[in-house]
Amino acid sequence: MDISKRIAEMKQQPGFQDNVGMILIHNGTVRGWSRQDNKKKVVALEVTPDLDKIESIRQELLKRDGIYDIVTEAKTGCFQPGDDLLFLIVAGDIRENIKPVLAEMLDRVKSEAISKKEIMAE
Repeated sequence: MDISKRIAEMKQQPGFQDNVGMILIHNGTVRGWSRQDNKKKVVALEVTPDLDKIESIRQELLKRDGIYDIVTEAKTGCFQPGDDLLFLIVAGDIRENIKPVLAEMLDRVKSEAISKKEIMAE
């Protein structure tokens, strides 16, 4: 995802100027070490997102106060450390409304809608 391009497109949507005072972005990448395995070196990560579940979470959170739009992109496949995996963009009125929604979206997508397998160095 080209984040700058996606935000420029969002700014062209009807109602953006009247409803958006903040945009928060999450750009998840493959980490070169494992959280689960004592920081052992990771050489690749296999990722399978449940896109229907991600969309369900997105639709639920779009109903929250102050939320204008939520954009998601979750990649599928085998990736190397440093590769982009997950983009979340949350736009809305004020930080008190936006920050918790981005945090919940991220936590729920990671726990409910993404399966992954780390491939470790020999």
